[in-house]
Amino acid sequence: MSVLGLIFSNIHNKEIFEITNYRTIASAPIGGRYRLIDFPLSSMVNAGITTIGVITKNNYQSLMDHVGSGKEWDLARKNGGLVILPPYSNTINDEVYNTRLEAIKSISSFINHSTAEYVVLTDCYHVCNINYKDVIKYHLEKNADITCVYRECMKEEDCHFPVNAFTLDEDNRVVKMELLNGFIGKINDSVDTWVMKRELLQSLIIESINTNYHSFNRDILSRNLKNLRVYGYNFKGYFGNICDLKSYYNVSKDLLKLEVREELFNQPGHAIYTKVRDSAPTKYGDNAKVSDSLIADGCIIEGEVKNSIIFRGSKIKKGCVVEDSILMQDTIVEENITLKNVITDKNVQIKYKKELCGSEEYPIYVKKNGVI
Repeated sequence: MSVLGLIFSNIHNKEIFEITNYRTIASAPIGGRYRLIDFPLSSMVNAGITTIGVITKNNYQSLMDHVGSGKEWDLARKNGGLVILPPYSNTINDEVYNTRLEAIKSISSFINHSTAEYVVLTDCYHVCNINYKDVIKYHLEKNADITCVYRECMKEEDCHFPVNAFTLDEDNRVVKMELLNGFIGKINDSVDTWVMKRELLQSLIIESINTNYHSFNRDILSRNLKNLRVYGYNFKGYFGNICDLKSYYNVSKDLLKLEVREELFNQPGHAIYTKVRDSAPTKYGDNAKVSDSLIADGCIIEGEVKNSIIFRGSKIKKGCVVEDSILMQDTIVEENITLKNVITDKNVQIKYKKELCGSEEYPIYVKKNGVI
């Protein structure tokens, strides 16, 4: 059985615009050395999917730099492998796509030329390790036309973003889909991952063109619940949902928990791969103090680091205290500076401000190449 993988790299860019101002959400840094695309890309490869298309829209230079030829994921192949799908504008108004369905329409020729029997589609806004073999097996067992991956979760009061909720029958067939705003409580929340036959996807694309549909969830899935066998697959593992800067901060801090790291990175046969960068080991000064933190390679730590994530090549100089913060690649913190609840983007220098403190609710963000 052959499977084609499709990954949407830009759909949720507006949610964390501070970070995606310079890159796609797919290439947003996470966990000291990873990018968000590493998770769906690795999960697909672990399931034996060897042809994967990454649908782009804008700001995808850093994404291309990161994935390259796909060598780290064993996707540098003559046949299939990793394919970057650049944006195609609408021939009528010369606009680039805004929704998943419009994105799928724009790459219909790529889908039509594929010989795969099935298609797995997913987004890049989540941190999780999904076993797609299990999802596909479940899809076949249920004789489903479409399988939608969802998770049972509690929506908190501070979650202001709409959620796509499933109502399921006793057999886990989806009988209702609705977009809810401001919902609080337990919910079956879609994780925007789907499995279906390639021929079915092709027919849905043709239908959407003929009817001028735009939304994959509302116009394709919801309208066809009675006509198609749409089932839900309950994903019960860790799921880091990144929908704004605060959730990016919280998911990053989750990676400091041993049980979360074990589930994400230490599952036999389900490794998370990323671009390899040959760097020297991190150097710790005589007075350095590090606790409950993730420190990538190539760093120089001379101060104190607590409950923080420090990316490759960063320098924490003498007398510094970095607490509950996320410092991306090549951040330099000069001597005797205190940082708390701070997120720095790449190549940031902090040398004039002696104290920079945010909160867990509103972490301070310093833009790429910024000097403070």
